[in-house]
Amino acid sequence: MCGIAGIYNPNGGVDVHSLKEMTNSLIHRGPDEEGYFVDSEAGIAFGHRRLSIIDLKTGQQPLCNEDQSVWVVLNGEIYNFLELREELEAKGHHFETNSDTEVVVHAYESFGIDCIKHFRGMFAFALWDKNEKKLFLARDRVGKKPLVYTRLSDGTFLFASEIQAILQHRGISREIDFEAVNYFLSYTYIPAPLTIFKGVFKVPPGHYLTYDGNNIQVQPYWQLHYYPKLQISEEDAIETLLELLKESVKIRLISEVPLGAFLSGGVDSSTVVALMSEFTNGPVKTFSIGFEEQDFDELKHARRVSKLFGTDHHEFIVKPKALDILPALVRHYGEPYADSSAIPTYYLSKITREHITVALNGDGGDELFAGYDRYLGFKLSSYLDNMPDFFKKMLAYPIETFFPDSINPKSKLRRIKRFFQGIPLSPIERYFRWISIFREEDKGSLYSEDFKGQIRKTSPITLLEPFFNHNNCLDSIDSLLNTDTHTYLPYDLLVKVDITSMANSLEARSPFLDHVLMEFVARLPSNFKLHGRQSKYLLKKAFNSQLPSENLHRTKMGFGVPIARWFREDLKDFLSENLLSNTCLKRGYFKPERVQKLVHSHIEGEKDNSFHLWTLLMLELWHREFIDKNSF
Repeated sequence: MCGIAGIYNPNGGVDVHSLKEMTNSLIHRGPDEEGYFVDSEAGIAFGHRRLSIIDLKTGQQPLCNEDQSVWVVLNGEIYNFLELREELEAKGHHFETNSDTEVVVHAYESFGIDCIKHFRGMFAFALWDKNEKKLFLARDRVGKKPLVYTRLSDGTFLFASEIQAILQHRGISREIDFEAVNYFLSYTYIPAPLTIFKGVFKVPPGHYLTYDGNNIQVQPYWQLHYYPKLQISEEDAIETLLELLKESVKIRLISEVPLGAFLSGGVDSSTVVALMSEFTNGPVKTFSIGFEEQDFDELKHARRVSKLFGTDHHEFIVKPKALDILPALVRHYGEPYADSSAIPTYYLSKITREHITVALNGDGGDELFAGYDRYLGFKLSSYLDNMPDFFKKMLAYPIETFFPDSINPKSKLRRIKRFFQGIPLSPIERYFRWISIFREEDKGSLYSEDFKGQIRKTSPITLLEPFFNHNNCLDSIDSLLNTDTHTYLPYDLLVKVDITSMANSLEARSPFLDHVLMEFVARLPSNFKLHGRQSKYLLKKAFNSQLPSENLHRTKMGFGVPIARWFREDLKDFLSENLLSNTCLKRGYFKPERVQKLVHSHIEGEKDNSFHLWTLLMLELWHREFIDKNSF
């Protein structure tokens, strides 16, 4: 696991000073070593920060082929590198190291750009082809490893693992993309290819990029297919699922440094720990996070699994003072990001790194097996889609009008009201309403007239349209799974885990996101995933005899933070000092009176605005860190 950066100036010459500043800004991603490749005549230079995991002695990067015509820097892991190495050696390739990175070089020599289709893992890499005078960048299928880039006015191309590395270059202008701000206020993240800065872009998951000095081309190389459906019995599906899960876990145990697992006590992380216990000698090291508030605390469930498998278990309690690390998190994300579960994930990574260097997790299980409540809600609401509009409005009206807004973010009443609010809408609008923070009508009253003029009329709902009911062949569950897998998973969850883990120099691996496993599960019938009211049906059935019933069938809690209470008590002053300051209110994005109302109504207990306020707070803290500190 590493941090990568690079510069390509087609006109020749390289700003080595800027490259070193870019690379050094990524030291948290690779604290063990640094390395550089510079060809001033060609105008190409790579920088690399290394977190040593595999081939500790000879795995230094950048790395090249025998005649130094192909150079590469890699962030991530190629889990099938040993079998690929055998295949490439049979073709006559000679290897100088035992690292997975060298496989990328020789695979490119054999297969060209199609080499990425042979890789099984999580990766972001950059490759320089001297003979073709071409730069080739690629990102893994699901987007576990980040990769950002920009082209300056003189044609110089920059890339890096994180935005703040790009910002180290002296030619960068920190001009805000207001369209990205609009997306952020809907989703709490900024989706690819956008970033918060104009002209700086993310390589989307499952895409590659080539730059020949004139043209940048970004192309997809992978897509998850849900059809045609597999004709398979439950028994055979369970057998295949177990085989693929075991293989996925086993290949992620390849490491020359200590490893363990995050354990929440949910189905996904418990499954990973159960399988790890089969393949490791001695107890698995497990790590959990908890809260003093019982509605948010999962420690008892994690302890139950830990006891069953005899793990070496470690816990940490998150308290309001945890927000002391917010400035550091804001710097690491590089752009506004408002999933509050980044706070416990950061602390979980921190305590984990004190014991191990690699941690497996359960990310992706919900998107594979329909684990979120909204999947059942969407299934139920779809039964009403063919009803007349007036009837659907009649169902929603009394709930919308007479049910009060609960101040408890986890109350059933709140979820019921949210469900009925979506009934009169089209399926995609319903889903968008359920997952968005600031709705379009909220933005109408919040945005200043000047800010409205800065953004296009396109709604952020357009992000969902390419994936929702793709090609009109998906049922309601597959529509949501496909959409979440291509939006919420890579742009929120995987960003959260990558940034918080790498901020602590910890590598996180996700067995459920093995693309071979994903391709199999996607094509299973939907009722294997959501069966009646039972979520994760096939996964739970597969592990029914191995995991406690209390863990398999407990209500999903999520990994949230009790910010609603914190904002009314311990962090009330912190909230007001930031969002009600003259600096914030005069930025020009929002109407000051509307922001003031959101703050006061929450503090007074009239309404739960915690998600809205957290989103605004993250935008403000980002502004102070990346814009105010760099204004001249």
